[in-house]
Amino acid sequence: MQITRQADYAVRAIAYLTELGPNSRPATSKIAQEKQIPPSFLAKIVSQLSVAGLLNTSRGARGGVSLAKSPTEISLLDVVEAIDGPILLNECVGDGADCMFGESCAVKAVWCDAQRELVDRLRNTTFGSMINASN
Repeated sequence: MQITRQADYAVRAIAYLTELGPNSRPATSKIAQEKQIPPSFLAKIVSQLSVAGLLNTSRGARGGVSLAKSPTEISLLDVVEAIDGPILLNECVGDGADCMFGESCAVKAVWCDAQRELVDRLRNTTFGSMINASN
């Protein structure tokens, strides 16, 4: 499994805003330059993160982008799912998904456990904790 490039860029953008602190409001062009994200691609990402309630955006001379929540309230899971949708390691682990092999499938339990562990890890990893750990 690999997250999309778009989700990776979204994580970079949120991490950058976290590092800058709560009073910063950089332009998307600044974020794109600093984090090596194509500007047109970043505009789409910022829009999706804004709709998901993770970013605030404003236009004008004092405009820019800022976090809509504290970095301790934004998890990796929030960002990845805002861009890519729910994480599924395999079709059979989704809500209400049926395994074509039923209960005799020896692998489904492994997929479900791995899915649960990954989602829990991403949910419990906030940008606040990541940035504090790296400083």
